[in-house]
Amino acid sequence: MKKTTLVYLIKNHQWLMLLRNKKAHDVNHGKWIGVGGKVEENESVEECAIREVYEETGYHIDELSYHGIVYFKYADEEIEKMYVYSSKKFHGEEKECDEGTLAWKKEDEILNLDLWEGDRIFLQEMIQSHVKPFVYELFYDKDSNLKNYRKLEE
Repeated sequence: MKKTTLVYLIKNHQWLMLLRNKKAHDVNHGKWIGVGGKVEENESVEECAIREVYEETGYHIDELSYHGIVYFKYADEEIEKMYVYSSKKFHGEEKECDEGTLAWKKEDEILNLDLWEGDRIFLQEMIQSHVKPFVYELFYDKDSNLKNYRKLEE
């Protein structure tokens, strides 16, 4: 099972979003997502989240807030277990990201962006500030269409 992280930086009711538009063969091409990536060997999930935020944005995380886990189940591909975080406490200077274009988006506009349908499900909970961590299973077909999802008890 592949482990990944996803982090949303938030300030003044704006979220730092990444439009994946710089890599030719990117499964996320054209989609708005948070920042994050694959957990490396001998690295904790939190260490990965902090490292990926710095590498992709230039920001140093001072505090992470855990929101939950999302299992991505794709046709004929390895299951992905993604740990979802946000941070309102960070510092540093934003830099250009080599994976796409970073942009601060107003919280009430996030769900109108070109998102993965599964992301829309857990983002809605995050925006509504649900306190209890979530666990979702998202089932995608070979054409990257969300076919089904279910919320699990953590």
